[in-house]
Amino acid sequence: MQTAEIGIIGGSGLYAMPGLTNVREQRVETPFGDPSDAFVLGELEGRKVAFLARHGRGHKLLPSELNFRANIFAMKMLGVERILSVSAVGSLKEEHKPTDFVIPDQFIDRTFARVGTFFGEGIVAHVGFGDPVCGTVAAAFAGACAGVGVVGKRGGTYVCMEGPQFSTLSESLTYKGLGYSVIGMTNMPEAKLAREAEICYATVAMVTDFDCWHPEHDAVTVADIIKVLLDNAERAKALVAQLARDFPREHEPCPIGSDRALDTALITAPEARDPELIKKLDAVAGRVLKG
Repeated sequence: MQTAEIGIIGGSGLYAMPGLTNVREQRVETPFGDPSDAFVLGELEGRKVAFLARHGRGHKLLPSELNFRANIFAMKMLGVERILSVSAVGSLKEEHKPTDFVIPDQFIDRTFARVGTFFGEGIVAHVGFGDPVCGTVAAAFAGACAGVGVVGKRGGTYVCMEGPQFSTLSESLTYKGLGYSVIGMTNMPEAKLAREAEICYATVAMVTDFDCWHPEHDAVTVADIIKVLLDNAERAKALVAQLARDFPREHEPCPIGSDRALDTALITAPEARDPELIKKLDAVAGRVLKG
């Protein structure tokens, strides 16, 4: 029985999801360890939802400490078909101002200390990732932004850095010069793992500040950023509620094939696959490993 159809991953400032009914908490054990926190399960606008605070309630986990594999694996175990990711970011473009929401359609992965796949150690798979964002979910995000009066801008590139330190000025100027839109620390390898798990994925990047390239960056205080972050979180709650209300009730095939990503990804010959590893990966890849 499907426990949830929509997964919501709350980023900095978004540690709870008000408006849920029939609420219960559930801790999920995965072969890759524990997720960031217990999942909050319930119904939002009649939709079965699983909410996870990415950094744990109280913001206890650094971006590099997040168990991305456990978070996405648990979503799959709960039956989630679409992930709505919410993240706080810095802006790399003058037109993306604090309190704006950006819905990127591309990612640049600059992380280096994270495991970004469920596969390996005996079973090899290479999923396509040219179009990393599900257009259906991204379009729904954009529509929901309009519905709640939030400035939502669809398109652009999210560059994901390792952190926890912010960029140097040279790094920030380089990313800006390359035309990237926003910078954050959490959407990679989250989006890659969602694709391996055949879950449709999109993110709304909530701008809290301009990155250090901006000449007025030094005038921004931590208190200013926190205020914007909390204001953004309130907007995000309304956005997600609107999205749950408007989202298509029927799950149509993903336009970029996210929900069938493993069809042509496996390389390891069936007779060479470790049976124990097949069991371990059952929730995310059992459909193709057992076929």
